[in-house]
Amino acid sequence: MRVLVTGASGFVGYAVAKLLIERGHYVLGLTRSSTSTLPEHVGRVHGNLSQDVLRAALEHIDGVCHLAARTRVRESRTDPLGYWQTNVGGTLALLHAMSTTGTRRLVLASTCGVYGDQATQPIDESAPPAPTSPYGTSKLAADNAAMDLADTCTIGAISLRAFNIAGALPAHPDPDETRLIPRIMAVQRGTAPELIVNGDGDAIRDFVHVADMAEAFALALEACEPGTARVYNIGSGRPTRVRDVISMVEEVTGRPVARRHVAPAAEPQELLADSKAIQTELGWNPQRSDLREIIQDAWATATDQ
Repeated sequence: MRVLVTGASGFVGYAVAKLLIERGHYVLGLTRSSTSTLPEHVGRVHGNLSQDVLRAALEHIDGVCHLAARTRVRESRTDPLGYWQTNVGGTLALLHAMSTTGTRRLVLASTCGVYGDQATQPIDESAPPAPTSPYGTSKLAADNAAMDLADTCTIGAISLRAFNIAGALPAHPDPDETRLIPRIMAVQRGTAPELIVNGDGDAIRDFVHVADMAEAFALALEACEPGTARVYNIGSGRPTRVRDVISMVEEVTGRPVARRHVAPAAEPQELLADSKAIQTELGWNPQRSDLREIIQDAWATATDQ
């Protein structure tokens, strides 16, 4: 299959593009930078999410894995229009380009942020969306636009609502130190002074290895057909407290994590995925999402920097 991966130099996009190459697909990677790192054998398309760039990139392309987005919850509250412009406007440009070029398969990177703070855990796909940030609302709008177009049978669309993606591939760590595990890696590497812990460290999250997330994309791309409109949660289903992550990092790295506790931020106390749907329907299995393996891979890559 000939596939365009948007955001192909990003943390998850790189993993997706690499796996698709390994599976024998022809892959083009859309990046804003002409010098960002792409996996071997991935062709580069340099540009932004505009209809002109996308129409040219989609010539003879069978499917799209759409990962180009802005993804920081707290930043979205200070720049909501920027998040809507990229996450919604960019997706609309892609959908317009697909509808005029005949590209029929679309797999979108979405987020558990569309669910907000749900009383019932774990969260399954039937939970009513209730996003609490412009990031969440913009990703939900992008999901809805893709599903609406899929209902016309112009394309097939599968949205993968990721929980906490973590771990690393060799030589390709998660660079975003606003996220928990990359921040702890920076502290342990000595490039950040301390970890700021919101509250007592009892917040529960669901971590899934970036390699398992890439596997979900590959399976969804193969399953996607015109008229398909489907949403899947992507998580390990393993409840992990922030304090558990800190303890595992200390065990793996052999040194204490310098940290400081502050008043709890306004964020959900628990976010846990029910991913039975994609496991049952597409055969997805989060084989690498054990917390120890996630931390070991993140630390191995951090020490190579």
